This record gives sequence, structure tokens and C-alpha cells, in this order.
Amino acid sequence: MIDDDSAYAGASESVMPAKPRTPYSERPVARARRAKAQELIDRLVAEGHVRITDPDDDEVVEWRRVVNYAKRHGLEPVGKRIEKVPYGAPGLGLFLAEGPHPNARSQRPKAGRGLVPVPARLGRLHPMVAELKEDESRLVMPSALRRRPLLLLQGLAAEAVRRGHEVRKARSSFFPREGGVDVAVYGFAYTVTARQEFPESTDPERSARLVIELAHALTGRPGRWRDRKSRTLEEALGVILGEIEERAVEDARRRQDEQQARAEREVRWQAAMDVAKERVVRGQLAEVFREEVGRWQEAAALSAYCTALERRIGERDGAVDEAALASARR
Repeated sequence: MIDDDSAYAGASESVMPAKPRTPYSERPVARARRAKAQELIDRLVAEGHVRITDPDDDEVVEWRRVVNYAKRHGLEPVGKRIEKVPYGAPGLGLFLAEGPHPNARSQRPKAGRGLVPVPARLGRLHPMVAELKEDESRLVMPSALRRRPLLLLQGLAAEAVRRGHEVRKARSSFFPREGGVDVAVYGFAYTVTARQEFPESTDPERSARLVIELAHALTGRPGRWRDRKSRTLEEALGVILGEIEERAVEDARRRQDEQQARAEREVRWQAAMDVAKERVVRGQLAEVFREEVGRWQEAAALSAYCTALERRIGERDGAVDEAALASARR
């Protein structure tokens, strides 16, 4: 038996096709973000840096979303990436850095590619590594473990020299368990240290793990590498040296910006001094003119008074006292 209500409902309702959902890329928010991301890329290419001063929390969040959008959708120029750094206290600085991020998966060394050679024996050492080897107050650890950090530092030093960099004695003072060297690139020196990660551990495998650190890591930049199952420190030396070179590029760019800013301040100061001098000269001339006008007005007034006085004396009734007239004229 057919239900009348069901039959009626089925007959009266027309089947409407489902409206397709608007793709995310076509939604207003996505379109606005893409436009802002493209504008950011254009500015970075043209200006090198984009600085956002005194943003509130919402603005910072929005800028980070714009940067992430540009990264996800491939808007970054080929061979470059957007980096974010603090600018002032609450500000944000954006710039284009060369190449992919040193910690990106694409930068992890593959078998036989991008690896820094590590010697198998402690022979023909770089002078700074040889000095460190002889200094028993540094890299204080069992001799069987001490050999490996020296080999790692030697491999790093030899590759740095091969690339045209300078290896110096470390400026920093280390704890006894640490030891390292300075790698100088573009005149900037970066201290690289090696040490045990777990020196107090009684587990031989755990106590043998090492840590290599790059001193004074900038915000958001890698500065510490450890032995891990996925990658040993021997495999990470190329990434560490690449990070040093990356920092040197940023520091050189920052130094250039500071020099340019200093030059611009000097130009503005000189322009302000020129304006101030001109104002002083104009003020002095104006004062001279006012004094001259005052004297001229005073002379004109005195001359008019004398003329009026002489006329008044000449208009007196009766005989004119020539002596009094002469006295008045004098």
C-alpha cells in the first residue's frame, strides 16, 4: 500500500543539482592573500628588504600567513626563499635569501653527494686543529672519544679553506669539555664547537654521541647539530658550513644596510645643517634690513619735522626774528 503523503511529496519536490563548492583559491580571502603575497614578492625583488614597523599581533599573524601562502604556492623566485627576522622590538623584517633552507629535506646530504670529506687519521692537521689536539684542557673526554671531534673539526676546517675561507683560533672561551675553531667568511668569524652530548651517561653508545654548535645563532636559524639515526655529524658538516656561509651573506647584507643607513643619516644631517645655516644668514640679513628701515624711517620723520618747523616759523605773524629762525634751523 502506497502512503499518500509520501507519494505526494515525491511528486511535488523537484530534484535540484548540488551546487559545486568554490575552490579555495577562488575564495575572496585566498584571492586577497595571493595578491598580497605577489605584492610582497615584487617588493622583495625590487627593494631587497621589506620592514614592517610597529605591527600589532593581528598584522604579524597575517604577514606570516602571506609568507606561508607564497611558499606553499611557489611564488618565491627561483633559487631564493623568504626569510623572516625580528626588526626592532615589535617589528618584522622580510628578505630573500639564496637557496633552500639549510634544514630543509632537500638539503639533507644524499649518499655520495654534498658530503664533506672527513679524514680517517689525525695527520696533516690544520694548525688550529693541531693546536686544539695538543691542548689537553680542551675536549676533555676519553681519548677513544676525543679523536672523533678532532677529525670532524679537521674535515670542516679543510673544506672551509678549500672554499676560500679562513680558519682561526676560536675567540670564545670554552668549557673544558668543549673545543672548536673560528671560520671567517667575508670578514665575519663564526665559532664552531664540538662536545659530548651526554658526558655523564654510563651507556657507551649514548656517551659517544656528539654535538656541534654554531655560536650566536640568530632567531629562527639552526645552530646545533647532533648525532641521530637519520644523519651523523659526518654527514652534516656540509650543512653546517652552508649555514656559516648563509649567516655571512646575511651579516654582509646587514652591514651594507647599516652603512647605507649611516650615509643617508649623514646626508640628511648635512642637508639640515645647510638649511639651518641659510636660515641664520637670512635672519641676520633680515635684522640688518629692519635696522636700515628703522633708521631710514627715523631720518624721514626728522626731515619732515624740520621742514614743518621751518614752515611754521616762516608763517608767524609780524616780523620774523632771523636770529630765532637761524637757531631753529640749527
